[in-house]
Amino acid sequence: MRAHVDQDTCISCGLCVGSVPEVFKWNGDGKAEATADGPDDEVQAAIDACPVSAIREA
Repeated sequence: MRAHVDQDTCISCGLCVGSVPEVFKWNGDGKAEATADGPDDEVQAAIDACPVSAIREA
């Protein structure tokens, strides 16, 4: 599954980067971004865990 992180909503908490580092990385602005596809269940768990709902399926 591919995800998208809304840069205006992301609060840089790091839950997604910590839980699925092969998909989510820090960008130059200190916000998370999705840089690759990942296992559906892991990406969905990151979507569900985001405290500000900044991640959605792309």
